[in-house]
This record gives sequence, structure tokens and C-alpha cells, in this order.
Amino acid sequence: MTVAAPARSTAQAKSAASQAASSQSDVALSGSNEAPATPTAAALERRSRDFILPDIGEGIVECEVVTWHVAEGDTVEEDQTIVDVMTDKALVEITASEPGRIVRFHYAQGENARVHTPLYAYVPDEEAEAESAESTESGVTAPERKQAQPEYLSENRQEGDGKSDNRSGQDGRHGESRPRIPVTPAVRRLLREHQLDIQAIAGSGRNGRVLKEDVLAYLKQSETRETDVTPDDAHKVGAAAETDKAAAEACAVASDVVSDEVRSSRLEAKAVPLKGVAAVMARRMVQASTQIPHFHYGDELDITDLLALRARLKVRAEQQGIRLTLMPFIMKAMALAVIEEPILNARLSEDESEILYQGACNIGMAVDSASGLMVPNVKGVERLSILEIAREVGRLTEAARSGRVAQADLKGGTLSISNIGALGGTYAAPIINQPEVAIVALGRTQRLPRFDGEGNVCARDIMTITWAGDHRIIDGGTIARFSNLWKHYLEHPDEMLLSLS
Repeated sequence: MTVAAPARSTAQAKSAASQAASSQSDVALSGSNEAPATPTAAALERRSRDFILPDIGEGIVECEVVTWHVAEGDTVEEDQTIVDVMTDKALVEITASEPGRIVRFHYAQGENARVHTPLYAYVPDEEAEAESAESTESGVTAPERKQAQPEYLSENRQEGDGKSDNRSGQDGRHGESRPRIPVTPAVRRLLREHQLDIQAIAGSGRNGRVLKEDVLAYLKQSETRETDVTPDDAHKVGAAAETDKAAAEACAVASDVVSDEVRSSRLEAKAVPLKGVAAVMARRMVQASTQIPHFHYGDELDITDLLALRARLKVRAEQQGIRLTLMPFIMKAMALAVIEEPILNARLSEDESEILYQGACNIGMAVDSASGLMVPNVKGVERLSILEIAREVGRLTEAARSGRVAQADLKGGTLSISNIGALGGTYAAPIINQPEVAIVALGRTQRLPRFDGEGNVCARDIMTITWAGDHRIIDGGTIARFSNLWKHYLEHPDEMLLSLS
């Protein structure tokens, strides 16, 4: 037994050595076979380029990185949205300049990126393909080395290779990426709004690009399918509704139990950085309120006839896809009144030595967006029709509420309107949007009793308005005359037609 013991140990040692050699050979072959499959991170790093953050607005030197829409290692197409950044004035989309693969981000979400500095690193498609070809050539002799191994190693590895193949197959399934379809940022936003999968929509554009018309057609087809419900389907829908109702009742009972906990957790002490549009608004409001001597002038408008006119024209506007509100009429009447009192459309020079009269009436409207207060303006209101103004108002409102207003739409304003009445306010004391010299706040419209010309009490639609003027160049008489003319046009919209050019 004492002699036999070393013999058994020697046999075990040989077996272990054989297994170790087999394992090492597997590792070596595995490395030689798998490495050329994709370029290594170091290889991609060598071929990467930096995307330089371009000028995204006059005077803007930095912006906040809000949302990365891709991850490091993702393959992107040309014009695909890469990141949203917040400037002093708006949310801006940064898109890919060419197709390629993202290597790394130079800034994390929430950090400030400076203009003309690298924003992210990427490898263009042609560089990535060249690296893959070189990697494949360097590993071409691996199958020959595998074929030259002793036969007993192949037999010992048979079971292990099967497991390795299974793992590699699973990795391949997890690692495969869906092909990216070229699409513009505007279409991508439409897809996000309706929660659509771009893979389900056939693109009619060049190279399979999905156009806005393709998305709208897909939505229309989906609505048609939803309306085609058979009696059996209706029965199933009814049964499902009953089930949902029971589930809702159970949830309501559960919510009563935790309602106290939810209410107690609504408030929390925290510090939130003031940045982006909110920071700019805070800074500009302080400047305007401390540098401009404000005075206020209030009045009320009887817009009963104007509302009746809008009701008659609303259907005609909807036929052209335009939502007609009171704002276009208010802006047009203001532009006509500016012709008689052009100083309301002027501004003071920086050294306060000159009054600069503007050649166009660009009327801004304050919009309460998710990013903060924005005041985009409609350019050349004096030259536009009511429908043209309405179209611009709709476009700017939608852009402001999504935080994606173009820089050009925020510049060059000459007068501003704050429609606080849309939220229910009756009176307000607005702050002038510097360097403008006046702003008006519109209160909510109320149905109130008033006396007519014969002394009879009648119900009228009344809107309160409050002007704020820059007392350095505007006095009370000037703004009163301007407001009276503007008021006359709105209370007698038929007479406003006589002044239209």
C-alpha cells in the first residue's frame, strides 16, 4: 500500500497535467478565435474622433447636458439625436454629423459643456470597418493551429466546446442590435410622442428613411384597425372592462391604506441648482426690475363682439389646420396701434443717449414651459394676416412648451404679451422684457353685467388688462392713447378691417 500510493499519485498528476494542458490550449484557441470578431476598445480608441460642440446661439459659451439619448458603444446614424443640451434660452438637440459608433462621453448628464470643446468621442463607420478587417487578418491562422493539435486534446475538449458554443450563441443573441433606420429629429420626436416603434413603420424616403408622412399614415391605419371591432371582440372588451373595474376597486382600497404615507412623503428638504432657462429668467428679471422705472396702467376690454367674430371664423381656420384663438387678433390690433404710437415699438440705446425705433413689430408672448419662462416672438406682425399670425402662434407655443425654441424666435422682440388669464388670473403687474419698453398682462375673460347705450343692464364679456411701461421714454399719456386705440380695434373688430393693409 505504501508503494502503490505514489504510483496512484503519479497517474493522477499525469491526468491533471493533461487536463491543464487541454484547458490552456482551449484558452489560447478561444482567444485567437474570438479576438478578431470585433475591434477591441483600445483599437477603437486609437481611431476615434472628437465631436466638437458647435456654436448653438449668439453669446452662448456653455450649456448643460440634459439627456444622452445613446449609450457608449452604440451605433448611430447620421442626423440621429445624440444628446439634449440646455442653453440660456432653450433646449437644443445635438445630432450625429456622420454614422459611426460612440466610444465615450466627455460630459455626464447634469454637467456643463463648453462651446468649441469635445462633447463625445466616436469612430466613423469606415474606421470601424477598417479596424475589423485588420483584426480578422491578424487571426487568420488560428484555425490552422487548432487543426494541428493532438487528437486526444480534441476528444477531451468535445464536451467543453459544446458548452462554449452554447454560451457564444447566447452571447450572440444578447449582443445583436436592431438595425437603425435613418430618421430626422422631428420625426423621432413624433415617434416618442405616440410611443411608436420605428421598426414597425415602412419608410418611403431615400435609403429607407422614415418620413413624417409615413408616421401619420401608420397612425391613421392604427385608428382604423381600432374602430373595426366585431361582436365577439366587443364581448371580450366588455369582459375585460369588468375585470379592470374589479382591479380598480381593489387598487382603490389599497390606496386608502397607504394614502397617509404618501401624503407625508410629498414634502422633502432639498437644494436644487438654479440653471438653464430658469437661471437666465432670474437674472434678467432682477436687471429689468432694478434698472427700468416701471409704471402701470390698467383698463378693461369688452370683447363680446370679438368672441363672436372668432366663433364664426374658427371653423374656416380649422379647415386649414389652424387653431384660431384670441391671440392673433390681439397681436394684429397691437401692431396697428403701433403705427400711430411708434415709440411703443422702440428701445433705449445701451448708453441711454438715443431712442432706437424698430422697423418691424415683433410681438412676443410669454409661455410657461417645462424649462422655465420663454418669450418667443412673431416676426413682422404688421405684415401678416390673422391666419398667418395664428399659424405662427401655434408653432411657437408648441416649440416653447417642448423647450425646443429656435434661437431666432427668441431674438428681436419689440413688445410682449403675458396671457396670465389663461391660468385664471384677473390682474397682474408684469415686468418689462428688456430691452423692450412695454408689456401687457391679459386677465381672464369674465361674463359681467354692464350698461348699454340706452342704460339697460346686459351681460358682456370683459377682459382686464394691465400695461407696464418704461418711464424713461414713455409717459402716462402716451400709453393711454396707445391702449385706447388698441382697445378700440378689439372692441370694434369690423373697424379694424378698415386699417388692414
